Amino acid sequence: MTSMFDQYEQASQRFKGTAGSSVRPEMSTTGFIHMKLEEEPPIFSKQKVNFSPTDRITHLAVSSELLVLVMANNVLLRIDLRQPDKPQEIELGKYMSHLRLSDVFLDPLGHHLLLSLSSRNTEALAELLYLSRKTSKLKQPSKYKGHEVTAVGWNFGNDSDITTGPILLGTSKGLIFETQIAQDGDGIFQSSLEQYWRQLPSYLPLYGARDVDGLVFDIGKGNSTSITGLQFHRVPGSEKYFVLVTTPNRLYQFIGYVTKSDEKPLLQQIFNSYLNVPEGFQDIPSSLKYSKLQFYYPNPKGLPKTFAWLTEPGIFYGQLDTNGQNSVVTNSQLLQYHPPNSGAPLAFVITEFHVLLLYADHVKGISLLNHELVFEDVYSESFGKLVNITQDPVKGTIWAFTEKAVFRYNFLWQVYVEKGEFELAKQYCKDNPAHMDQVLVKQAEMYFTNKLYEKSAVHYAETQSSFEEVTLKFLQVWQIEALKTFLKKKLEGLKHQDKMQITMIVIWVIELFLNQLGTLRDEGMKNTNEYISLQKELDAFLARPQVMECVKNNRGTIYDLMASHGDKDNLIKLTIINKDFERVIRHHIHKNNYLEALDVLKSQNRKELFYHFAPALMQFVPKQMVSALISQGRGLSPAKLLPALVTVDEYQAGEAVHYLEFCVQTLGCQQQAIHNYLLSLYARFKPQSLMNYLAMQGQDASMVSYDIHYALRLCQEKNLTEACVQLSALLGLWESAVDLALTIDVKLATQTASLPQNDPELRKKLWLKIAKHVVREKDDIQQAMQFLQQCELIKIEDILPFFSDFVTIDHFKDAICTSLQEYNQHIQDLKEEMEEATKSAQVIREEIQAFRNRYASVQARDACSVCDLQLLMRPFYLFPCGHHFHSDCLLTELNPMLPPGKRSKLRDLQRQLATFSARDDNVSVGSATMSARDQIKCDIDSIIASECLYCGEMMIRAIDQPFIEDEDYERVMKEWE
Repeated sequence: MTSMFDQYEQASQRFKGTAGSSVRPEMSTTGFIHMKLEEEPPIFSKQKVNFSPTDRITHLAVSSELLVLVMANNVLLRIDLRQPDKPQEIELGKYMSHLRLSDVFLDPLGHHLLLSLSSRNTEALAELLYLSRKTSKLKQPSKYKGHEVTAVGWNFGNDSDITTGPILLGTSKGLIFETQIAQDGDGIFQSSLEQYWRQLPSYLPLYGARDVDGLVFDIGKGNSTSITGLQFHRVPGSEKYFVLVTTPNRLYQFIGYVTKSDEKPLLQQIFNSYLNVPEGFQDIPSSLKYSKLQFYYPNPKGLPKTFAWLTEPGIFYGQLDTNGQNSVVTNSQLLQYHPPNSGAPLAFVITEFHVLLLYADHVKGISLLNHELVFEDVYSESFGKLVNITQDPVKGTIWAFTEKAVFRYNFLWQVYVEKGEFELAKQYCKDNPAHMDQVLVKQAEMYFTNKLYEKSAVHYAETQSSFEEVTLKFLQVWQIEALKTFLKKKLEGLKHQDKMQITMIVIWVIELFLNQLGTLRDEGMKNTNEYISLQKELDAFLARPQVMECVKNNRGTIYDLMASHGDKDNLIKLTIINKDFERVIRHHIHKNNYLEALDVLKSQNRKELFYHFAPALMQFVPKQMVSALISQGRGLSPAKLLPALVTVDEYQAGEAVHYLEFCVQTLGCQQQAIHNYLLSLYARFKPQSLMNYLAMQGQDASMVSYDIHYALRLCQEKNLTEACVQLSALLGLWESAVDLALTIDVKLATQTASLPQNDPELRKKLWLKIAKHVVREKDDIQQAMQFLQQCELIKIEDILPFFSDFVTIDHFKDAICTSLQEYNQHIQDLKEEMEEATKSAQVIREEIQAFRNRYASVQARDACSVCDLQLLMRPFYLFPCGHHFHSDCLLTELNPMLPPGKRSKLRDLQRQLATFSARDDNVSVGSATMSARDQIKCDIDSIIASECLYCGEMMIRAIDQPFIEDEDYERVMKEWE
């Protein structure tokens, strides 16, 4: 039962928590009355711990539900909040004879406790005590005598209850130490409590420190500035670390990398880069002798999200960004106290959206969003003065204590949760997803405890609770319906990109349905209302768009799952729903319902199904299958259907030929594989159709669609001689073609011999082969004479050697006379041609003689047609048209007009001419043979003097050339300016 005094405390808290408490005092003098229709509840709720200390409380620390409390009578209480009725009491008296307890430090997991002792008179008597959670015996690390530890940077990555891992210690003199403390017996041959102890760094001079064992890192540069806050963290997934250190008026940042994880001391590597470079710090002037550094951890094992530093002007806070190279502090600002002249608090804690400031007699809550005062709690003097406020870094609970009592602060929603008023709790934490999740978890647990499993499943699905733990809870009590409810609700909250989670849940739910349906079938309850209702529920689940897409993407797995349960009805139904007609067709074929399978196949527009099932259906319903293939027209690729056609027998060959003829004649298919297979079917089953096909393909080897060599080999195997004749002719094997034709019919041979129209010699050779066959084999002189009339290339003298010696000339008289007449006419034609050639030669000789006697005169006043200088000054060319040019002027003008080939040849001839001299000639001047120099000159003249520059064809071809070339245009334009 709550005492009257406690009721007064709660009333005082509620009053101070209203919005009216934030009204400034001067507003009461304005004459307005501030009224509220309904009193607002406070954001935080204070709960006094049922604990009566035996003496004044001096220190308190909480971590991971472990509370450590020290009283003025030198008694330390260690209380497990999960078992608060079993506190452990430890005496500190023997260590406190000349010392006082200055502070206690508890690691985040509550495994390790450090107690800092100091003397009021001299710092040389400072001590450090260590207490493990596994024991009640205090240990004294020997290395820290004379150093008052004022801050501890715990290792948040350490989860051992035996050793602290590498930690940092800050002292009242501004020194930073690194150590690792372990219980006795942790290491082999360990004589000291510290596994290692190192002052950072050990190899640089200490500012003003001379009488110290080894060298230390002095953050105050010899000014003995007390370290008030110290914490370090490792950035997950990297070797990067950052350290935040505070003094009464400065916030330091150290950022570095630990590349050698096995090197001890470990954290010294962070400070190495600051040995020769000034460390970065934020300076806020303050007359206080103390300050506080606090962090907000959204995840107990993750990095802090927000930092806050208590200074005299206010709370300096901001976000932590580990991507920065020189600073991890971002979006920093100063939160002033309310009212501004109220002075600095003794201590504070920070939450996600608030800071709680502790003064000697009250606690204030200020919002980080608008910096407004939102909460105030006044303490009664009967509890003594407020000493400190602290926060459990893992659980997030807030604890404040006075000299005579301990209080726990909860958000108001937590109070309602404990009372079971979950809807009210949701109203007060609807803007905080983390708090809302905790409310839903508590509500789900309450329903589960009360065996309301369906409601529990619904609420569990809305939380961030471990999926595995929740499902195991329902499986342990074998609540399949509740498990299905949880899974389906969880499925509704997944996004499209969560494909793996969606697949797992969908398959699991289907498995649960199939198990239930299978159990009912085994019990003979297939026609009951329960079975029908369960089947409808499964159908509704499968009809969800999200589920349908998942089933479509994992159809093989789900079909196998249904088949393993023997549920063929649902399997067929699912294939129809998902339009997986491949399974339906395969099912009909398995049941020998080929026509039904073909009907399903024809109803679909999926071409791959035709390719897949055509081989099976061609074996059993070839006629119907070919009709279906023809109905698809150009929608199907004949080449992809070949596997279905190559296995046909004689009964099915007709249908295969029917489809291939449709492809060739109607669709105009030119694929060689199709034509080759059609030709092979003709050769095997329809030889009478083969010649029509070959005739349709034509006699041009480059235009036929089949492989001629393959066709010839196939026809030879089947003894199709007539086809072999045509194919041999296509390959140019004319003699073989004629020989084969002669074995059948002379008429076929003559037709074959007449085909090579562009090669008279070959035709004559082939006709002679036929003539020889006619004369010698048939001995028919009359047919041989008729044969001469069919081919104009063969004369009587060509076939006379083929006749026997006993044949009389009377049989050839007409043919010989005709041949002699033709020869006589040919001789007369040759004579006429010779006379015409003689006359032409005489005319040419006369023209040559006339050109030899032709000349032209040059006057002394004649000038070059290009440069207008006297022509006789330099070598020149004179053309019949009357133009005359200096040789060099002609060469200069003509060179750009020459084709690239002639231009290159001219340059080459000029180089050769330049290498010759008069004495180098290998032919004398009087020699009748032209010298090499003269030959080169003649070649040059043939290029540059073949025609007049102004009257020749070259000038006519250059009529469309511009006066100024493109590359010279800019230069000429500048010259004209």
